[in-house]
Amino acid sequence: MIKQNLGKLDRIFRFVLGLWWLGPLAPHFWSPWANVAIFIIAWIALIESFIGWCGLHDMLGINNRNQ
Repeated sequence: MIKQNLGKLDRIFRFVLGLWWLGPLAPHFWSPWANVAIFIIAWIALIESFIGWCGLHDMLGINNRNQ
């Protein structure tokens, strides 16, 4: 079972960032790979905001759930 390691403010930030980067105001670049990277990162941020768990935080031992 995955333990949550994201705090409330971090989850709100990731949710807003994910919506912004998936919406019409998302940054667009000349390189197609950069646009695909923005799209993938936005979905990852949005999913992490809902489940409250970040793999990178888990690997680095960061837990800001109580913030």
